[in-house]
Amino acid sequence: MGLPRFAVVDVETSGLSTKRHRILQIGLVTVLADGTVVDEWSTMVRLRRPWSRVGPRRVHGITRRMLRDAPRSRVVMRELAGRLDGAVFTAHNAAFDAAFLRRAAARDGVVLDLRPRLCTLELSRALDPDRQLTHGLAAVTERFGVTIERHHDALCDARATAAILPRLLVAHGVHDEDALATVYSPFRPETHPSMTA
Repeated sequence: MGLPRFAVVDVETSGLSTKRHRILQIGLVTVLADGTVVDEWSTMVRLRRPWSRVGPRRVHGITRRMLRDAPRSRVVMRELAGRLDGAVFTAHNAAFDAAFLRRAAARDGVVLDLRPRLCTLELSRALDPDRQLTHGLAAVTERFGVTIERHHDALCDARATAAILPRLLVAHGVHDEDALATVYSPFRPETHPSMTA
């Protein structure tokens, strides 16, 4: 049996705490195992309160004005749930993205199943057991000759992650669903996600 579609996701947030901070932008690139892009989607997420902080603008470049007319979180979570259906949730540092998405979905009363889950950060680290390299997205993409158009823009980071995914799958010998199952990330509650980018 062949491999499923991969929904490669990146989120930009107002900070690192799922309890205190919020998702500001989501990018999603749906790809096949060979890297063929099936679909792309990106959206800003309206702040719950217009005066809420947007966090490190020097990093993500997002301002309150950019979020003013964005869809509300509940609308975004429903759209995301539909786009993830039938695909493998994939991200670079998937624990971070998944924790924020699960928290937002729960807050909005949206069922969001992020299983199975694949983490390109973990896949990259597994190829470097002696920890000789760094494995943030910028470093991994550079090693694979992939350019990030605008680092910390959710869609651009999702595109870059989608571009390195086929190379990581090949490096791990993943050619069918049985092999893919061996590299899924374990599903566990994350309490304090940390950013690796």
